[in-house]
Amino acid sequence: MRVVFYTHVFAPSVGGVETLVMSLAAGLSGRNREHPEKHVEVTVLTPQPAGNFDDRGLPFEVVRLPGLGQIVGCFRRADIVHLAGPSLVPLLVGWVLRRPVIVSHHGFQAACPNGQFFYRPEATLCPGHFLAGRHGQCLNCNAANGRWHALKSWLATFPRRWLCQGASLHVTPTAWLSNVLGLPRTAVVPHGVSGKDATGATVFPARPKFSFLGRLVSTKGVHVLLAAAQRLKANGCSFQLQVIGEGPEREALEASAKQAGLNGTVGFRGYLTPAAVEQALAGSLAVVVPSLAGEVFGLVTAQSMRAGCAVVTSDLAALREVSGDAGLSFPAGDAEALAERLEMLTKTPGLAARLGEKARLRAQELYSVERMVSAHMRLYEEVMSRAG
Repeated sequence: MRVVFYTHVFAPSVGGVETLVMSLAAGLSGRNREHPEKHVEVTVLTPQPAGNFDDRGLPFEVVRLPGLGQIVGCFRRADIVHLAGPSLVPLLVGWVLRRPVIVSHHGFQAACPNGQFFYRPEATLCPGHFLAGRHGQCLNCNAANGRWHALKSWLATFPRRWLCQGASLHVTPTAWLSNVLGLPRTAVVPHGVSGKDATGATVFPARPKFSFLGRLVSTKGVHVLLAAAQRLKANGCSFQLQVIGEGPEREALEASAKQAGLNGTVGFRGYLTPAAVEQALAGSLAVVVPSLAGEVFGLVTAQSMRAGCAVVTSDLAALREVSGDAGLSFPAGDAEALAERLEMLTKTPGLAARLGEKARLRAQELYSVERMVSAHMRLYEEVMSRAG
């Protein structure tokens, strides 16, 4: 079986899509040792430059900066074309060549011009303006980036969605995203997360520690977390909060923390390597995921659960689907409610330990890379069978 992936982003870039494509491509290639009768030849096409990254160490072929001719040639030879997102050109090439195309959705690009399902004028989750035909709202939402950019992204959503209708299969990481996109022939496969499973009882420091991990952009809701921290401190709670990650909002968030009198309580750690993140999260009373929108799964939630950390998430449907009954939630954007959840954990660390263990078991069962790879292999075989 020849599987060709197309992804706009890939190593050395760091992010959720890059990690998932790498894990899936490597996992499929790694199956060849155990299942030689089902040999899978994997090729990854990406416009991402290699930089200092050495592709020769990977167990699959990587084609960087492919021209249209290379894309056509690779797609023509493929048994399965797997797109990491509904990219227009690869969708069109797959449609013209009549190849079996599977689209993995890591965002809302097939149903929302900005891909975030976030209504910027009100800073709230979008109610689905594009699919409801309220196109003036879509243009207004994206006007901050310029009228031409807003018009261009809005127009591109029409052919993108039309081409998606012709794909052989769509894969989403949550049932909620599948319902939002409303596309035919959809399968739900939760993302797999790698890393060491937690072992032994969690030891919490005397001064409770909360952690945030993610990109510092407005949709991640870090400003809500800082407001909750300010309330928590005003209530007389002693704690520490570490913010791990980089992004365009960092400078403004640091200024907000300082203005709120959170010096010595909140620390901005910046980007950390996976090994350093694992070490930094150790002993956290909880990992907080205060997102306002844009979450289709919540990789940070699943990664934290696998590490045995309790999670406190906003009540976005995708995050609730991932954490299940193994975490606490609060209404998105409600700093007071978040502060109440955090204060409860500082007063009952035993609850954090129980939630962390429950989270670890849930992640172990549902969010392993092996489970994700096996599920995709079954889908490939089903699609090939239907294609004849």
